[in-house]
Amino acid sequence: MGEAVTYCRICEPLCGLTATVEDGVVAAIRADRAHPLSRGFACPKGIAMTEVQNDPDRVVRPLRRRADGTFEPVTWDDALGDIAWRLNALRREHGGDSIGWYFGNPATFSYTHPLWLNGFMRALGSPHLYSAGSQDTNSRFAASALLYGSPHLVPLPDIERTDFLLMLGANPLVSHGSLVSAPRIRESLKGIVERGGRVVVGDPRRTETARAFEHLPIAPDGDAWLLLSLLNVLFHDGLADIDSCVRQARGLATLRGLVRDFPPERTAPHSGVAPDAARGLAHDLASAPHAVVYGRTGTCLGTHATLVAFLIDAVNAVTGNLDRPGGAVFGESPLPVDEIVKLSGLGTYGRTHSRIGGFPDVLGTFPAGIMADEITTPGPGRMRALIVSAGNPVLSVPGATALDAALDELDLLVCIDLYVGETGRKADYVLPATTFLEREDFPLPFLQNHLTPYVTWTEAVVPPRGEARQEWEVIDELATRMGIGVGAFGPQRLAHRLGLRPSPRLMVDALLRSGPRGDRFGLRPGGLSLRKLRKNPHGIVLADHQPTGRLRRRITHPDRRVQLAPDEIAAEIRRLQEAPRAPADLPLRLIGLREPRSHNSWMHNAPSLMRARRQTARLNPRDAARHGLEDGALCEITSAHGTIRLPVTITDEITPGVVAVPHGWGHEGGGWRVANANGGVNVNVLASPEPDDLERLAGMARLNGIPVKVGPVMRESNTEDIGSRSGRPVTDTGNC
Repeated sequence: MGEAVTYCRICEPLCGLTATVEDGVVAAIRADRAHPLSRGFACPKGIAMTEVQNDPDRVVRPLRRRADGTFEPVTWDDALGDIAWRLNALRREHGGDSIGWYFGNPATFSYTHPLWLNGFMRALGSPHLYSAGSQDTNSRFAASALLYGSPHLVPLPDIERTDFLLMLGANPLVSHGSLVSAPRIRESLKGIVERGGRVVVGDPRRTETARAFEHLPIAPDGDAWLLLSLLNVLFHDGLADIDSCVRQARGLATLRGLVRDFPPERTAPHSGVAPDAARGLAHDLASAPHAVVYGRTGTCLGTHATLVAFLIDAVNAVTGNLDRPGGAVFGESPLPVDEIVKLSGLGTYGRTHSRIGGFPDVLGTFPAGIMADEITTPGPGRMRALIVSAGNPVLSVPGATALDAALDELDLLVCIDLYVGETGRKADYVLPATTFLEREDFPLPFLQNHLTPYVTWTEAVVPPRGEARQEWEVIDELATRMGIGVGAFGPQRLAHRLGLRPSPRLMVDALLRSGPRGDRFGLRPGGLSLRKLRKNPHGIVLADHQPTGRLRRRITHPDRRVQLAPDEIAAEIRRLQEAPRAPADLPLRLIGLREPRSHNSWMHNAPSLMRARRQTARLNPRDAARHGLEDGALCEITSAHGTIRLPVTITDEITPGVVAVPHGWGHEGGGWRVANANGGVNVNVLASPEPDDLERLAGMARLNGIPVKVGPVMRESNTEDIGSRSGRPVTDTGNC
């Protein structure tokens, strides 16, 4: 028996873990008490990774789909040989741009996966790169590109030093923080109040975080209206920090003109926030010694998601809280991130545009909501093969039914995953991936997100189960068989073409040592290197706080100034005002919610996380009574695009006029029995599958604020459970 120190790679706090290993098998996981940031904290999901790691349903050998839809084991040599041959045949006949790739959220937690994947797609010359980011964070990156010229330059709420925190669409007591790494975030938020400050949570639902602090009820998809009213008051009442804005930014006068027509009296019907409350909020933000506005996933999934992210930063800038202690700060990494992004070509926004819909790329990816049309629409550049890694787009994209059908038209579908899920059951091949416990790792994408600057490294805890391989190894071998060079950087691609394989470990060591805190290959004794990190398995704290006052040198606009009024934002504000009203026969608004023991869909096969859980639709008592629904009864929820059925939970945590349904349910995979047995529905069936309905500036899926109606299920013969598990649209089943 032995113990290994590692860190969790399920969500962004990256909490420290200690694994007990017996005979090469993970026997137990517990929180690492010696971790300098998480200090003995880990959520149930991290502890439950033992069940995922040892799951008998895990794919541990390459699988090939038979004609009857079942799978048979094959060798890696046979699988990769056939995949490479078929991909090269498509390249010869239709070009490299006929091949696409979708990667899910877990892929970002591997330092090797994104780099090798991007190198592979660049070598193919294919624009068909898609990610879960268009259902999560891409609007934030698009806003940063407009504001600062760099999509990866994302501000962090300086929770440890602020006096007033306004959170919109965030529930960190459940999510543990997003686009910010603060492992003990509950304590950090309580610290604001304990030192006399305030935490205000704007949300249509009285979330776990809102219950712990101050709840500001807000209408679904009303964030842009509220933020515009805050800016209106800040300018109108003379509360703007003009001197700070003049030093940092340009476009202040134009921004002031853009928000002039949005006083709180006009925005209240759209935001759900009363005029007096909005005015008071603006004054409180301006008068607090240190204040910050922070928005997350709930704000990223509405009709004007990029505008919302932009306006959040605009409020921080106008109140003088941008790049300031206790405000919105910009994290720095021990690696030369700005140079890496530039050299790799990964830090793009609008460099290319999609074939369907003309959407700008965000960090080299296009919206997953157009994948179905990219598969089914004839013409040059049509996607004919798709590789999916660490993702389940059939459950996660808007209008999932359209994508489910489109996958049948592909010439080749390959999934690299832990399970045969809803997407994998349609794949020609399912290739076994390692868990994070089976690989070395380095938190490359998250080094800038730590509120307390920190760096760590982990070795693999156990060898891969069965024949599982890391994604980068699969990509590397596939590229070799296809005869293409792959790599994030030019020298790496050249080495690949010459038959050389620089290891990821060697690459990280070189980047660390040449970075701003590196040992410069011995010239700076005590600096960072991989050897030093390996000697410190709990990681190294680099400073007490992120630095401030350095924003201007990192902005990539030619004048090195924040742009507060780009043309794209002015156009989006006009679009906001011209938006048509929702149909009168769809009077409610659908929102999502996160669950404490769930992470999207991929952990739904862990028994301890699924125990005593069920998916329900949460409704306010007033709406339940109006629509004839009782607690626990089966209801039908209908949008313009589909219908689902699930039980009702009546609760006053939901604002009147709102329905809340958690995502990630509705499993019908070919290989995860616990997930399948727990039923539920795919709520994304209610979202629009039409590219024209995606948010324009980042291609974000509209998964919040969807107009719906609800009502009791009219129990007809053989229809009681239709849609309750498949999540497919239901018709002719009664009135709502």
